[in-house]
Amino acid sequence: MKPLWENYFNKKNADSPVIHALQSVPVFNELTPKQFKEISRLIHKRNYKKGEIIFKKGSLGEGMYLILSGSVVIKDPESGIVFASLTNDNFFGEMALLDEEPRSAQAEATSPSHLIGFFRTDLMSLISRFPEMGNKILLNLSQVLTERLREANKLLMEKPQ
Repeated sequence: MKPLWENYFNKKNADSPVIHALQSVPVFNELTPKQFKEISRLIHKRNYKKGEIIFKKGSLGEGMYLILSGSVVIKDPESGIVFASLTNDNFFGEMALLDEEPRSAQAEATSPSHLIGFFRTDLMSLISRFPEMGNKILLNLSQVLTERLREANKLLMEKPQ
């Protein structure tokens, strides 16, 4: 039974699972609680069924995704090569925050999945309204992409010729 009176001063934030998930993404490192609250107002939530395509190879990149629950595979649909199998608190598609190039792979839900989308238009809005926060996100994004590029280079160097 719901109490007649509630303590409104001690009320939990309804977005706390979303904010908690955002805090796990390096793109949003070192943001303040107020900044996380601002981002949580811009994100888009969507549920995907098992086998549902999140984005297709060749489609224009719009933004990045964060897995709240479920699992996603990033693959080349023609060759079947799997680039990544991702689960809770993993993110993908972050390059689309910077450019509108076509997607280089397909993302597909491999189980019922609940995702958050953070799109380029959202980032551009933050940059214009809150330049300091936008700059933090862009710097973090460049560090994530640099780290992934280094890892890809390392894998290429280890591959037999």
